[in-house]
Amino acid sequence: MSHELRVDTSDFRVAVGDDGIAELVLGTPGTIPVLGARGHAELAAIWPRLAREPGVRCVLVHSEGTGFCAGGHADVVRAMLDSEEDRLRVMREARDLVQGMLDCDLPIVSAIHGAAVGAGAALALLADVSVAARSAKLIDGHTKLGVAAGDHAALLWPLLCGMAKAKYHLLTCAPLDGESAERIGLVSLCVDDADVLPVARRIAAQLAAGSPTALAWTKRSLNHWLRSAWPAFEHSLALEFFGFAGADAREGLAALAQKRAPRFAHDRRKTQGIQTENHA
Repeated sequence: MSHELRVDTSDFRVAVGDDGIAELVLGTPGTIPVLGARGHAELAAIWPRLAREPGVRCVLVHSEGTGFCAGGHADVVRAMLDSEEDRLRVMREARDLVQGMLDCDLPIVSAIHGAAVGAGAALALLADVSVAARSAKLIDGHTKLGVAAGDHAALLWPLLCGMAKAKYHLLTCAPLDGESAERIGLVSLCVDDADVLPVARRIAAQLAAGSPTALAWTKRSLNHWLRSAWPAFEHSLALEFFGFAGADAREGLAALAQKRAPRFAHDRRKTQGIQTENHA
């Protein structure tokens, strides 16, 4: 029997169907989904719950809003600028989100339309099968905000699309539409906008009808490629949240709020204490 899982947030809902597909639905019609403090925490914690939920055989992530997800709410970022406690909490949640999606043995499908930014991009691209609309807009905007490209990016992008493309898009924050993302291997499929959810649902239904052990063990084995890069992920995550305590993140957020280009101070001495040097 279909039912909804209780989550302590209005940022998303989870409906479990009779077909074994749990639909994680972001946002509400007419708005661009964002994650508040409660929503970010609940999203990080949902994956073990879904893995244990009786009758769930596949997870489909999509949005009812005007885009997929624009990431964390500006209030969450402002809180991190001023509070070490908030930085540490959100860093733990970001780690839990990535690890939760990797360790969840259920196949995960994402249907991406509109903007997928920050945590929204992480949620979209960490899915085992990602279906993007031609007009989708995928952006990792961390460096434009003045912090390192942490959360999923250093872990996932080099493996999906190669180091050269990963460096270009993560350093410049250049956006990718659905066709470009498929061409470089960042998403599984690109389809016409109207077909995104129907195609994603068909794939989810196929996976839900498959062998649970075969799918789980294949996913678990493939994800060891990502686990082998876990030290790079931990390092990027730590540096991202270290950056939220600095002046560049304040300037990046101010520029975003004022809809202007950020004006970062060019002082290379700030990075010298965290560089890794090779000695012969």
